[in-house]
Amino acid sequence: MSDLSQLPSVDQLLLQPTVASHLDEFDRVHVTTTVREVLDELRTAVREGTVKAQRDTLTAEATNRLLARLDRHGSGSLRAVINATGVILHTGLGRAPLAPEAKQALQEAAEDYCNLELDLSTGGRGRRLDHVDQALRRLTGAEATAVVNNNAAAVLLLLHTLAAGREVVISRGQLVEIGGSFRMPDIIAASGARIREVGTTNRTHLRDYEEAIDADTALLLVVHPSNYRVAGFTTEPDASALIELGRRAGVPVAFDLGGGTLRGLEQWDLPHEPIVTNSLRAGYDVVTFSGDKILGGPQSGILAGRAELIERMTASPMMRALRCDKLTLAALSATLNLYRLEPRALQQALPTLRMMTESTEIVRARAEALLAQLAPATQEKLGALVTPTTSQAGSGALPVEELDSFGLACGEGHAQELARRLRLDDQQAVVGRIAQERLVLDLRTVRDQDLRALAAALNRAALAEFWPSTDR
Repeated sequence: MSDLSQLPSVDQLLLQPTVASHLDEFDRVHVTTTVREVLDELRTAVREGTVKAQRDTLTAEATNRLLARLDRHGSGSLRAVINATGVILHTGLGRAPLAPEAKQALQEAAEDYCNLELDLSTGGRGRRLDHVDQALRRLTGAEATAVVNNNAAAVLLLLHTLAAGREVVISRGQLVEIGGSFRMPDIIAASGARIREVGTTNRTHLRDYEEAIDADTALLLVVHPSNYRVAGFTTEPDASALIELGRRAGVPVAFDLGGGTLRGLEQWDLPHEPIVTNSLRAGYDVVTFSGDKILGGPQSGILAGRAELIERMTASPMMRALRCDKLTLAALSATLNLYRLEPRALQQALPTLRMMTESTEIVRARAEALLAQLAPATQEKLGALVTPTTSQAGSGALPVEELDSFGLACGEGHAQELARRLRLDDQQAVVGRIAQERLVLDLRTVRDQDLRALAAALNRAALAEFWPSTDR
């Protein structure tokens, strides 16, 4: 009898009492299709040796997976995940977790009608950007602002409005790629502008810009190296000199910050990052930055600068394609309102900032608390122990900085399988990172309220009798 013959049939699963009770709740075709999906997965698992090929084990596993899948189908494929990677702004996990105030504002906007584009004082048409414009102008010192759905969109709108059909001058050392499909040359091309590279990878001088400017020049673009550093024999022109050059030539100068910082990070003992306000004071005509990185809000791209230029962008037909909906604006508005707080209160209010600045003593205590919540059998089977590690800001923020941290190291010899089981846990998905043949769960990015669920997921993973061959 082959191993695959131990798999239950579709009809056998449908006759399981716990499954049969769902036939009244869900469409039978939907249940049957889901059963076949689960059995296909288990068939692959048996072939790969990740599930023991015994009738009772496979029937129980199929039933559990099926019930969990039916429950999850009601809420879609997006699931809450415990981020134990140590990467605070993890793009794959949604970047900045929102503050409670932003979560509440988002929920209210989602559940109710709102005055998105209605001026309640006059009863006439309003501007959706007005809900965040005043706060942004106050926090940045800009004459005007606009918000679109991410920073790539902000750069695209800037280039399309100011430089379509003409040249954008940019240093060769700033032609960055920031993950996925965001490559600056591609964004410039997509905007309809033409790129004019100047200087070299490591050295660009003011004279390089001077020699490149002609009647076809529409914009000088500076890109902050937010996800890399070039060190050693390097030169970039002073910002004030470049801005003055733009003034003399009648060419706008824009600064793409990538991640936007509204407060100086040094006050929290973090490395320096350019502040939006200071960039505008220096004389840049437009500054673009993200709302969902260090700022700590929802995914969004923000443009701040001279009113005449921002108004041209908001009047562009492209603005309608790139604009944000009520949910993003509600969450962003609530996040911006937190910046009225004094530094210590803001540090606690913004999850991103709190994780970046939390002491290693607090993180270590959280790791020890997690270890204490594991069953003794789990501790022994997984070889779990508290270990020092390092975290990162992530998403291009503070690219060369590492934050001292503590985590729980476990699963030596079968780290890949343990990581898989935690990711696919039916009750609580968990994502960690593998280092030195162990799964490390970094506690800097885990909230106190998630410790019990994380411990339970580890206990469930360790309960399984069958483990495949070691990773080594």
